[in-house]
Amino acid sequence: MSSRLNDEEDADTVVGGSSYPVKHKGLKKSDRIDESYDSYSTGTHPRKLERASLHDFSKTADYALEERPFVVPIAKDGIIAALERIDRQLRDSGRTGLLSNKVPVSWTGREVSPGFLGLINHGGLPKILTKPGRYPGFPLRNWWARQWCGTKGLSDTAIQFQGLTVVQVSQNQAAVISDPQNRIFVVKNSGFVAYAIDGTYDVLAIVDQTHLSTSIKDPVTGAILGSIAEIKMRSHIASGKEQEYVVALFLNIPANNCAILQRGDDLELLPAGQHYITNPNVTLRGLFTLGENQLEMPTKDIFTRDQVPVGLRIYLKWQLMEPLKLTTHGYNTPYDALRDKTQSILTQIVAHLDYSTMVKQRSLGPDNLEDGTDPSSAFLDALRTRAMDEMHEAALEYGIILKDLAVIDRQFKGEIASTMDKLTTRALQAQVEAANVDRENSNKVKQEEGALAVARIKAQSRNAQADSEAYSVIAAAKAQAERTKIEALAEAEAIRLTAEADAQAVSIRAAADAKVTDQFARGMEMRRVEVTRVQAFGNKTVFVPTDGTGVQMGNAMAVGMAAGMANGHEA
Repeated sequence: MSSRLNDEEDADTVVGGSSYPVKHKGLKKSDRIDESYDSYSTGTHPRKLERASLHDFSKTADYALEERPFVVPIAKDGIIAALERIDRQLRDSGRTGLLSNKVPVSWTGREVSPGFLGLINHGGLPKILTKPGRYPGFPLRNWWARQWCGTKGLSDTAIQFQGLTVVQVSQNQAAVISDPQNRIFVVKNSGFVAYAIDGTYDVLAIVDQTHLSTSIKDPVTGAILGSIAEIKMRSHIASGKEQEYVVALFLNIPANNCAILQRGDDLELLPAGQHYITNPNVTLRGLFTLGENQLEMPTKDIFTRDQVPVGLRIYLKWQLMEPLKLTTHGYNTPYDALRDKTQSILTQIVAHLDYSTMVKQRSLGPDNLEDGTDPSSAFLDALRTRAMDEMHEAALEYGIILKDLAVIDRQFKGEIASTMDKLTTRALQAQVEAANVDRENSNKVKQEEGALAVARIKAQSRNAQADSEAYSVIAAAKAQAERTKIEALAEAEAIRLTAEADAQAVSIRAAADAKVTDQFARGMEMRRVEVTRVQAFGNKTVFVPTDGTGVQMGNAMAVGMAAGMANGHEA
């Protein structure tokens, strides 16, 4: 068993489980960074949180560790061994034991299955059957003044029967117990067996520590800060009525969040993790997130230097680093602290601005400052810088780091604002009309420039096309001439080759004919040549010899015919 200790009047106890001594910052001690953390705690230490020595209200009294008769913790040997130990204690004290002496049979009677306990009411006292089997209803003396009350599982989380209380919880469970004196303690990761001689041990609740009933949200940002569960106990008062009282508070705080506990004027920081509170003097002040937050918020009406009321909408981005400083100043959320200080600083800033200046300067944010040509832009920039500086210093007093501040919108109010809005609207309309004329002229010039550019491009395109066509014609002519040249060369070469072949053929035939020595063969060849010549010129052709007597006769005939023809012509 382990416990958290408090003063003697306060109770906050855990049986068989981890304790939760928390690291926190004392308001009355010197600040310093804590690098250590208790090995029993399931929480994680928040970043950059300071602490001092433990407050008194982080100590708790352990009522379960008091010397109590007939209370036995459940060890590794299980619930039956714990029942046997408490049975021996009862018998050693002269009282009736818990365990029944009945012996089971296998053929008839009430059945107790393995893993279950049989419950018998013996004249108002509990009797427990731990051995599995059947328990017959006879002989009758075995059941005289006894009543069978059914069975309970050995693994049941809680068993309550005729003053006997058995509690055993798993790793994620916590049992809230009220002892016979109505003092509260919590059992985690283990269990116990108790038999109350005077009063009862009541199991008020079995809590699932990771799924608590009530989620706590940030009322401003809507972020989930954690979850809690209140455990209540019914009590009878003098009038006979029953009233419920909160006796324990369980908390499940996510990572990067924390809780603030309060006892009187003292505050304590509770880190992320699973915790519970049974001390009636300790209350939950609030849950906080240590991450970044951002929000848009409206301000109250602020008057400019020329008394024109204006409402602003601002953007804030912050991170809470020291929740104890915030709660020490009486604020429940960082937003509440920043809202009041922001309103005060912006009131001072806007009081130095004219209406006309604020109309030109739509926002005080860093992304839409003037370019420096307006005489008022440097002034507005300086104002925003001063606002950030003052807000940063003010936020640090509350444990908050302000990361960004911007005025994203403004709304002027009142009759003066209405009149000035009309004048401003007219001036803006004139500016818009002049800008529209300039825009139209610019558009026309751009259109003409565009048309000229199109014409230039078209002319360039036509020139390029003509150059392309001329090049095509020249290329075609060159190709044709080259073709003709190639064809002529090919034809001449073919003729030369044909002539060479014919000459070579004649030479070969002549050589062949010269090699013929037989007269008959020579005569036959001459006749074949004659036949070929007649076939070539026709059978009516007269062949005139070109040598010898025949030639001379032919010449004389020709001369005579020519002379005759001449005489006839002269006549």
